[in-house]
Amino acid sequence: MDFNQAAVFVKVVQAGSFSAAARQLDLPTSTVSNRVSLLEKRLGVMLLQRTTRRLRLTEAGALYFQHASAGLGHMLEAEAAVTESTGEPSGLLRVTAPADIGDHMLASIMTQMRRRYPDVRVDMVLTNHYVDLIAEGIDVAIRTGVLKDSSLIAKHVGIAHWVPFASPGYLRSAPPLDSPQHLRQHCCLQFTPLGKDAWTLTNQKTEVTVPLYGQVMVNDIRVVRSMVLEGDGVALLPLYLCREECTIGKLVQVLPDWQAKADPIHIVFPRQRFMPPKLRAFADLASEELRNWLDMD
Repeated sequence: MDFNQAAVFVKVVQAGSFSAAARQLDLPTSTVSNRVSLLEKRLGVMLLQRTTRRLRLTEAGALYFQHASAGLGHMLEAEAAVTESTGEPSGLLRVTAPADIGDHMLASIMTQMRRRYPDVRVDMVLTNHYVDLIAEGIDVAIRTGVLKDSSLIAKHVGIAHWVPFASPGYLRSAPPLDSPQHLRQHCCLQFTPLGKDAWTLTNQKTEVTVPLYGQVMVNDIRVVRSMVLEGDGVALLPLYLCREECTIGKLVQVLPDWQAKADPIHIVFPRQRFMPPKLRAFADLASEELRNWLDMD
């Protein structure tokens, strides 16, 4: 009996395709397909019906998957139980995070992981799209905003406050900016996920919605931030992303009593009985690093 064939078959079913399983297993797609074919040949039955668009379990395949996945799960739990208590952090850790969360913050996490845990290889995937951690074979994610999936374990690490910023050079030649309504007289650089038609600001007592005219709309926060630094206008940016520039005088927080929104930030990972050392190490280190950058309320 070849346990590798069974494990690959289970991963193909869980991932939904040979190519997705190959990415998660770090194997060529041809190898994954061949191992499933060898398993079918050894068992003498077809386990998967292959079409150009999808895979479908046969009756025999569904029965085999039910038992094989349970057995594989017990084996993985056994390994995790042992390594959690005795092992050092090592192996490949797949991480996902929003592409616009901040280069310096993510780079700091990666640098500290490399220094503290040299035996851990981190594969970080940056995307602003929702990622199904289990289906994509991702170990852990950094997520902003309200969490949708209650089946995941979540560690709250801070709050990202979005507030208006401008450069001193822009403000020297711009009209007064003493109230939210004054924004209508300014060039507002709009990060489109925050709204294309208006900004809504609050000072804890009052909420004001300011209509905007969409002179500049960009869906990449790094581009917006660079334009603000160049003196092109006013923009809503996360406070943590601008602290250093505020300290050295490159940016000014305008309308300091007002903010647009406050996004909670979490580290999330699938629920499991035993946490691998590499995952625990990353979760603890990333929590420490993120709390150094973020506000806690």
